[in-house]
Amino acid sequence: MDDALLMHRLHFAFTATFHYLFPQLTMGLAPLIVILKTLYLRSGNPLYNRAARFWARIFGINFVIGVVTGIPMEFQFGTNWSEFARVTGGVIGQPLVMEGVFSFFLESAFLGLFLYGEQRLSKRAHWWTAFAVFAGSWLSGFFIIVTDAWMQHPVAFARLADGTFQVTSFWGLLLNPWALMQYSHNMCGALITGVFAMAAMGAYYLLDGQWVEEGRLFLRVGVVAGVIACIVQIFPTGDLQGRYMAAQQPVTTAAMEGLFNSEVGAPMVILGQPDVENQRIDNPLVVSKVLSFLIYGTATAEVKGLNAFPKSDWPTSIPLLYYGYHIMAGLGTIFVAVMSGAALLLWRGALFTTRWMLWIILLCAPLPFVANTAGWMTAEAGRQPWVVYGLMRTADGYSKTVHAGNGLFTLLGFMGLYMLLGILWLFLVQREIASGPEVA
Repeated sequence: MDDALLMHRLHFAFTATFHYLFPQLTMGLAPLIVILKTLYLRSGNPLYNRAARFWARIFGINFVIGVVTGIPMEFQFGTNWSEFARVTGGVIGQPLVMEGVFSFFLESAFLGLFLYGEQRLSKRAHWWTAFAVFAGSWLSGFFIIVTDAWMQHPVAFARLADGTFQVTSFWGLLLNPWALMQYSHNMCGALITGVFAMAAMGAYYLLDGQWVEEGRLFLRVGVVAGVIACIVQIFPTGDLQGRYMAAQQPVTTAAMEGLFNSEVGAPMVILGQPDVENQRIDNPLVVSKVLSFLIYGTATAEVKGLNAFPKSDWPTSIPLLYYGYHIMAGLGTIFVAVMSGAALLLWRGALFTTRWMLWIILLCAPLPFVANTAGWMTAEAGRQPWVVYGLMRTADGYSKTVHAGNGLFTLLGFMGLYMLLGILWLFLVQREIASGPEVA
């Protein structure tokens, strides 16, 4: 791989990975804040309002860092990926602009009203500001997914004489089947991040013996919402996206599963290490015929392996794709088990006093960030070697006049700056946790 191309890919991978640590939490917390405000509106219990206000402060800190780290990514289209931007700008420019409108004008405006306008608004009007923040954050996520989904599965476009792409149907672009499936799966992942953060905060307060009433509320809301989100993440959203990917990107599915040779009744690899050179899985732990059943609904179906496709179309980093997918799937299974166990204890009235489960929930708090990152790595590494699947190679999309040294210099600068932003985020969030859900 060309040194400059590798550097540009590493540069964008770093900024995108770091940035998405923050939006996934804001998008996950937004509906939970609406739930807390709804409970307050219906019951009048100030406990719910204190809880909503507390999480709104966490949301606000996260939102600011997410905006600061997200803006440079759009500039990178012009600096590091100028040829890609020139050719595809007529398509991807539209959803990216709409994402900015909903993120900066709807979400940020109503977030300000929610944080600072409670004393000037009625209870119902303040509830609407919370709902508007939720709608803005989820619409913002939708337009980003539409952009990425077009790169994964191009629809509703025409190629002009100069080689550029233009939209032929705006609604066709928005209703791309890949986008709808990817969006539902992605937002479930974000919600899982939010519910684990809320439940872990409740577990921390109970274990620490402070803010006990709020801690119990955080656990109840987090666990109940978490059971639903974790199950929906696997079925139907994950199942539908997996089936659609197998139909549209079969070579990606083969690489994800470590399937080098086409097989009738293909097994699913639970554990193992891919040996690309020898085209095999070392130390495999497999479940016979499960992959064929999951994709085609029958255990006797043939699943195409990597050998059915030219090597030039294989994903450029099969081990990264394989491990990213298995980390995501493995953690998703763990999330279902943890939340189901916590829900059972909650139903039996024993969750708040079962310290070993509280510790498990607390220690699981960072894992949704890992799972979501692994999921995005699976999606983006799986699309390679295409920047627009089937239409434009990644090697044809980067800025040829920006050399590897320039990319390395700016990457090191971003790494230093983002480290400072990460430290600032930890400091501000830790201060809010220590202060607790203060009484207004």
